[in-house]
Amino acid sequence: MAISAADVKALRDMTGAGMMDCKKALMEVEGDMDKAVQYLREKGAAIAEKKGGRATNDGIVETYVHAGSKLGVMVEINCETDFVAKTDDFKNLARDIAMQIAAASPVAVNREEIPAELVAKEREIYTHQAKNEGKPEKIIDRYVDGKLNKFYQETVLMEQGFVKDPKKSIKDIVTETIAKLGENISVRRFVRFQLGEEL
Repeated sequence: MAISAADVKALRDMTGAGMMDCKKALMEVEGDMDKAVQYLREKGAAIAEKKGGRATNDGIVETYVHAGSKLGVMVEINCETDFVAKTDDFKNLARDIAMQIAAASPVAVNREEIPAELVAKEREIYTHQAKNEGKPEKIIDRYVDGKLNKFYQETVLMEQGFVKDPKKSIKDIVTETIAKLGENISVRRFVRFQLGEEL
């Protein structure tokens, strides 16, 4: 099947993937644009998984101050080399993540950083809710687990829906950038300041 240059360009504009990767994806799925996007996302996840164990000792600290100067964020994003740290794609990712932190107020980068006592307290609240709603005993654990997953999606940065495209999580946009730049990338830490708020 012949793939037009216009289709390759359209897919590249949608995904940011390389021209050859876009052409290959379109050929693999016989020109279906939606399937090509999915193909590239899956390929990106596989690339990110392979690179996941590599050390990220370089990177940048990005800042974001919201209009009115009452809210500010600092975030450290790491990659493998200073070459990648200087690219526009990497800087844009860092800027997007800083804006995400300002907008969505996560409390941790990943689940493992949420204090165990906070998780236990949430679990206790959801268990009481389930009992008060008269849920059968045998489904309470499933109910609580579902509520905890929702809690993580709201409070864990990597699991939050991206403010610019809620269908994707922050993990998805980091994975896409790893696939595009060919280096492991990690969000190391962040701090969010709001005027008058206790740290």
